Amino acid sequence: MSEQGKVAGKAPIMQNLEKGKTYAWCTCGMSANQPWYDGSHKGSSFAPSMLKPEENRKAAMCTCKQSRNAPFCDGSHKTL
Repeated sequence: MSEQGKVAGKAPIMQNLEKGKTYAWCTCGMSANQPWYDGSHKGSSFAPSMLKPEENRKAAMCTCKQSRNAPFCDGSHKTL
């Protein structure tokens, strides 16, 4: 996706991800349920990014929507 979402936050949100569970990460930055998708992008070119972890893990989920390692935080929020 070439278009970047709206900055929803300037820090990651830590989440416990469960093996085999499917997660929908918000790419547009408009979701009220950050970092997760809630349908707020409707009418835009955005779609959620689907994630299905292969193991239980704790992860820093991006909320600035500028990460080059989306849906995970890569520190891009530090330059905003």
